[in-house]
Amino acid sequence: MTTLANFWLRTAIYTGSNTRALVPDLFRGLGAKRVLLLSDRGLEQAGVVEKVADLFRLTTRGVGPELAGIFLDIRQDAESECVNEAVRYARAVGADALLAVGGGSVLDTAKGVKYALFKGLRDIKEAIPGGLRYESFPQAQFMPIPHIAIPTTAGTGSEVSPIAVIYNEELRLKTNIINPFINADVAVLDPDLTVGLPPKVTAFTGMDALTHAIEALASPMATALTDACALQAIRLIRDYLPEAVRDGGDIRARLEMLHASLLGITAFSFALNAIPVHNFAHAYGAMFRIPHGLANAVFLPVVMEAIPELYLPKAKLLAQALGIYDHGQGDDVLLAKSIERIRQLRDDIGLPRDFADYPITAEQFAATIPAVASDPAAVSFPMPPELIRAIGERVVKLTVEKGQGK
Repeated sequence: MTTLANFWLRTAIYTGSNTRALVPDLFRGLGAKRVLLLSDRGLEQAGVVEKVADLFRLTTRGVGPELAGIFLDIRQDAESECVNEAVRYARAVGADALLAVGGGSVLDTAKGVKYALFKGLRDIKEAIPGGLRYESFPQAQFMPIPHIAIPTTAGTGSEVSPIAVIYNEELRLKTNIINPFINADVAVLDPDLTVGLPPKVTAFTGMDALTHAIEALASPMATALTDACALQAIRLIRDYLPEAVRDGGDIRARLEMLHASLLGITAFSFALNAIPVHNFAHAYGAMFRIPHGLANAVFLPVVMEAIPELYLPKAKLLAQALGIYDHGQGDDVLLAKSIERIRQLRDDIGLPRDFADYPITAEQFAATIPAVASDPAAVSFPMPPELIRAIGERVVKLTVEKGQGK
C-alpha cells in the first residue's frame, strides 16, 4: 500500500446487556444539559422509546441532563424533510445534545440534525446539492454537540460511520455527507433492545452488514486494518446471523451481530472506493423504496458473479472467512464457492433472490440504468450501461413482466 490511508474510528463503544443504563451518566460526562431523543413510531409502539426515556426520569434526579424532548416522526431512508423537521424541533426545545435510538434511518437522521445545527442550516439539502459532500480533517472540525447512538438493528453500523445517507425526496436520490465528526461520540450496543426485531428485518439488515464487509475487503483501498475488521465481520455474520433470525431472543447472537455491523461499516468507511453493490442498492432503494439491506442481499451475489475481477484478489481470504477451505483450489473456484455460500446463507434466513414483491415496469427498469450510473458512490467504479442492464435483468426480469401487465 503506497497511497495515503486513514483509519479514524472516533466513537467510544460500550457493549453488553443493559448498557443503555449508562446513557445519562455518559451524557453528563459529555457536558450535555438538554437531550433530544430521536426515534420512530415503530420503536415507540414496541416500548423501546419508553425504556430509554425512563432512564432520564429514574437516574438524573434533578442533577441533569434532562430529556428536553422526543422526536419520533422519522421515516424510511432518513428523508431530508424528516431531518429538517427534527432540526426545527431541536431548536424549539433548546436541545444541546442528541440521543439516537433506532435503525439506520434514525441514526442517519440524527447525523443530519447534528450537521445542520452545527452549520446553522434550515434545510439539509443545502449541504448536499450535488448528492455528495465530502469533508476531511483538518478542514472538517469537531462538532461540539454531545451525541450518543443506540442501534436497534445490526446492519448499517451508522452509529460509528463518518457517513450520513440522506434521502432527497425532490431528486429521488440518496445523498451522502462524509465528515469524520458526524458520527456519534459514544455508541451503546445493547442487545436487549434488538430482541424484538422481526426475523425478516434481522435477516436483511444482517445482509447489509455482510455487504459492507465484502465490499470493503474487495476495495482497491483496503488496508490490513480494514481487512481485519471486514474478515471478522464476515465470520461473525456466518456464525450468528442464522441464529439471530431463528431465535430473536438469543442475546449472544444479537450482540455478536451488533459487533459485526460495527466492524463491517468500519471496514467499509475506511476502504471506501469501489462499491458496485451499494450503487445498485442506492439507486433501486431510492426509486422503488426497497429496504436497503434487502436490496444489498439481492444484488450481492449477482454483482460478484458479474464483476469477478474485483473480488478475485481476496478470494482465498473471503472463502476462509465464510468457512470454505481451498485445498489447493484456484481463486476462481473459491470465489464461485463463496458466492454459492452467500446464496445459501440468504436462502437459509428466508430472503428472496429477486424483487418479485416490488413490481417494476419496463419503463421504470430502463430508468434504473442511468440511476445506477449517476449514484454519487459510482464515481470510483463506473460501470458501462450494458453491464448495469445485465445485472438488473438478473433480479427484475419477473417483476418487469408483471409490471407490463398493469
